[in-house]
Amino acid sequence: MDFYFPEGSKLYYSTTFAAAKTVSAVSNANPALATSTSHGYSDGDVVLFTSGWEDASLNVYKVDQQSADTFQLLGLDSSDTDWYAAGTGTGTAEKLSSWVEIPGLLTLTASGGDPRYTQIDLLAKRNSISVPTGFNPTNIAGTMVWDPADATYLAMLNIARTLTPVGIKMVMAGGAVAYAYGSLSVSEVPSFTRNQVNQVQLALSLRNRLISYGS
Repeated sequence: MDFYFPEGSKLYYSTTFAAAKTVSAVSNANPALATSTSHGYSDGDVVLFTSGWEDASLNVYKVDQQSADTFQLLGLDSSDTDWYAAGTGTGTAEKLSSWVEIPGLLTLTASGGDPRYTQIDLLAKRNSISVPTGFNPTNIAGTMVWDPADATYLAMLNIARTLTPVGIKMVMAGGAVAYAYGSLSVSEVPSFTRNQVNQVQLALSLRNRLISYGS
């Protein structure tokens, strides 16, 4: 078992998405094998996958190139055909690049991503029933140093104001890395607390899952 700690961790975003490649087939396997003619991807490339499979769509995966026309989506286990119906996982892949480190990161706290339940109260029963009906959205809240002269902070303000979706990369000390796709926002108004650096609120709202890879 590996242990990871927050010290030394970094957070990145990307708004650089290459032209979408058509994914004409995806296998039911672990990891899933995607077919895309002349995709041009190499081992370790990172792609945003859009798919007919809800649980797999709008996730960011690492690629393991298998041939000129196929690649594995590492981290996607599509072997359960009840959850991933055969023949319906087709879609597109877009390569991400030009990752930008978020400067002066102070804290990060995640919430959501847990199963959502609906309570059913049958007249014939005294006890209620909770039935899983999906998952709550995943949000990540944090703080960063306020520096109104920092170019990356200014770019992040523009991303937030224009509602531009971004790729998200978290790199943990020790080599683990995680990817997601979603929205980024940052506050224009700093907080002032005695004996603390001035800081602003940071928020990430994920469109689907956070896909993690060990070192």
